[in-house]
Amino acid sequence: MDGSRNPSRACRRLLLPLTAGACAVALLGPSGCSAPHPAPDSPVSTADAGAPVAPGAREDLQNDYQEVIREVLPSVVQIEAPGGLGSGVVYDDKGHVVTNAHVVGRERDFKVTAATGGTTLGARLVAAYPEQDLAVIKLDRLPDGLRAARFADSSRVEVGQIVLAMGSPLGLSSSVTQGIVSAVGRTVSEPRSGGGTGATLANMVQTSAAINPGNSGGALVGLDSGVVGIPTLAATDPALGGSAAPGIGFAIPSSMVRTVADQIIKDGRVTDSGRAALEITARTVVDSAFEPAGVAVVSAEPDGAAAQAGLKAGDVITAVGSTTITTVTSLAEALAPHKPGDRVRVSYLRDGEKRTADVTLGEI
Repeated sequence: MDGSRNPSRACRRLLLPLTAGACAVALLGPSGCSAPHPAPDSPVSTADAGAPVAPGAREDLQNDYQEVIREVLPSVVQIEAPGGLGSGVVYDDKGHVVTNAHVVGRERDFKVTAATGGTTLGARLVAAYPEQDLAVIKLDRLPDGLRAARFADSSRVEVGQIVLAMGSPLGLSSSVTQGIVSAVGRTVSEPRSGGGTGATLANMVQTSAAINPGNSGGALVGLDSGVVGIPTLAATDPALGGSAAPGIGFAIPSSMVRTVADQIIKDGRVTDSGRAALEITARTVVDSAFEPAGVAVVSAEPDGAAAQAGLKAGDVITAVGSTTITTVTSLAEALAPHKPGDRVRVSYLRDGEKRTADVTLGEI
């Protein structure tokens, strides 16, 4: 499906172009870097922001940070493809590495370097799943010192939880930033331009940890050394001409990462996405003022969810439940919280007449 990007959900992918490394740093300097985060030994208090923290407590927190870095960084790699630089996380002891689909693009062969250094390794694509912006590549070999990460249960992630982002932002390998989980359950949409997949991603983890181009596919980690997500998007502010909004980044939750990666490793593809769909091809339509006004059904899959509910080519979808639909992106975002088999009411226009249909959702 193609459509417009919702300005309120504006995001950008985090792949660093190989051909513009120095320019990327210069261009991103004013807009892509958030304000400095507190150092690990800065005073922090959950009881009284004005009260100093005992030196022992500061040292304990600093030791926690350093232990997580020692534990997880050997599981993080830098991925080099002809189109740019990204990051990845070692998934198992067989050399599988999970990353973003927009990092691998259309390439099949890659150069991989461990965050902790060492010789450059070769890797080959196993499969990509752009609909969830995830991919798995496999190293030619798993060298000593490089080990599989532990993926935590992302359903237990809580707002306020301290997290570290590890990867290769702006090509600076083995970089670590810190922040908190700012929100959970976000739905965001990627741009299609610049190599983005255009995917709408549900249940994303929002974080204040600084993430920049090159962080894509890396690790967002809790203080228990468990990977809770894969950093994928940074928010942009349309009011600032699309400049980065500091301290607002998004990571694909580890539960979805495991679901997709396990299927790719086992079957070479995703066989059960768990994502709901109307099973249509659609496009955004505009009104007389050239404003987005709905989603036209270009075609409906025979025996698909929409077709079984009576929708057909030419119908214009205007709402799903109580959510107004103006673009293909807003339709994808309205469907994102649902599962295949859920029943939703779809409002649409047919020859200018308002109609509704109860649709049992299919699967992407």
